[in-house]
Amino acid sequence: MALKARLDLRQSQSLVMTPQLQQAIKLLQFNNIELSNFIDSELLENPLLERADPGQTFAEPGDGAIGNGDQGIDSRTNDDFLDREDRFGTDRLTSSETMSTGDSGPLDCTPDALYNGEGEISSDGGPVAGNHDYSSPYSGGAAGRGSGEDLPGLEQTLADQPTLRQSLDDQLNIAFADTVSRMIGSYLIDMLDESGYVAGPLEEVAEALECDMGDVLRVLAAMQGFEPVGIFARNLAECLELQLRERNRFDPAMAALLANLDLLARREFDRLRRVCGVDADDLSDMIAEIRTLDPRPGRTADGEPATPVIPDVLMRAAGNGNWHLELNSEALPRVLVNEDYAIQIGKGLRNREERSFLSERLQTANWLVKALHQRATTIMKVASEIVRQQDGFFNHGVSHLRPLILRDIAEAIGMHESTVSRVTNGKFMATPRGVFELKYFFTTAISSAVGGDSHSSESVRHRIKSLIDGEDPKKILSDDKLVELLQKEGIDIARRTVAKYREAMRIPSSVQRRREKKSRVS
Repeated sequence: MALKARLDLRQSQSLVMTPQLQQAIKLLQFNNIELSNFIDSELLENPLLERADPGQTFAEPGDGAIGNGDQGIDSRTNDDFLDREDRFGTDRLTSSETMSTGDSGPLDCTPDALYNGEGEISSDGGPVAGNHDYSSPYSGGAAGRGSGEDLPGLEQTLADQPTLRQSLDDQLNIAFADTVSRMIGSYLIDMLDESGYVAGPLEEVAEALECDMGDVLRVLAAMQGFEPVGIFARNLAECLELQLRERNRFDPAMAALLANLDLLARREFDRLRRVCGVDADDLSDMIAEIRTLDPRPGRTADGEPATPVIPDVLMRAAGNGNWHLELNSEALPRVLVNEDYAIQIGKGLRNREERSFLSERLQTANWLVKALHQRATTIMKVASEIVRQQDGFFNHGVSHLRPLILRDIAEAIGMHESTVSRVTNGKFMATPRGVFELKYFFTTAISSAVGGDSHSSESVRHRIKSLIDGEDPKKILSDDKLVELLQKEGIDIARRTVAKYREAMRIPSSVQRRREKKSRVS
């Protein structure tokens, strides 16, 4: 058989991940903090990009407009999308309904279209009780941009608190005057773990500093009186003992209780009463006092101020069962392309390399504005569909949370599941029932025992907790009994699933609950 070379022409399809497409995917999965950091870096690298000032107006789209069908998008800003309120609802949307875009006329509301207007979709439920108007604190309009726009955020006005290390160093310098004790104390401070315990054997200190073990114990005993109370303990029992001594509540009965914390964890109260030599009332008081103590004094003392969650989508009831949704302009970047500056510097370009650089920067800036617009639109699409699917939750609570998976939303809005997954990751929605991550509304399904609609796993967890909270202390519900009660309510669930949900909610077993409630009664 002879071998010879020949030239064939073949046609095939393949998906090419361009750098811009890869960056657009990253933008989609960024939360608002990560997106803000990314925008800051782009502003430093691209001289044609600048952050939009609050209330700034823009000219009509010119040559730099990026077309999207019949709807033009100004490449210099995405504020025409951010500054308008968008209204979405639930079940009664028809294909004939459109979203208004102000002076621009109606805009297509198909899954593939970019829509940024407002409209209302009614649901079958009634108005939500406890409605909160989120438009005032988060509004991107002129009313919300007054003279306080330049004021620092609330978290930036907190007092500058010293760290735990700084506080302990100050107390060490006051407690000891000799160099040896201060050196031992500094070494012990370095050995503290995040909970405030001494992590490591004390022999290590004596060996490293070549000092007597008695000096180490002496310094440790003194430093165990530092603030916060309970610091420099070597285990949990010693940490609780230090706090009880500070309250003058450490007695032989408490000492016996701390020496048998394993019995307390297993709720073996009868054995604890015998070990401590107290009756049921005294033991109950002792346990209640133990629960008021701080098992991790180091973490409490050196905790960082909580960072408030900034919702990406704001939701409130619009009356007559309608829901009003809008993007939170405070969580979205406001950037524009300075075309005047591009024209100005373009006049002075001398060679091809400079013109190529300017053209690339202008193209990158226009793409970024369009990508930010597309990201905001996609977030609103997903959020509005979630509201449609979970209307029962917003009207009646967690017991009416429907089973929902990514595929349900993806098919409804005409997107891929991976896109929905990226959108819901790290994005939050402020609702009349609280602030929830978008992923919270996706729960697995538990089939119905009577052949009806399936139940959400989250609503089943809520029902299990309600049954346990309302159980008779003399008739504690076992997992088998919970299964029987749930099946009577039409929920087909296995015993191991009930046990898994109960343990996830940190609810003790029926045996432990029986011991605890029996102790309270006696």
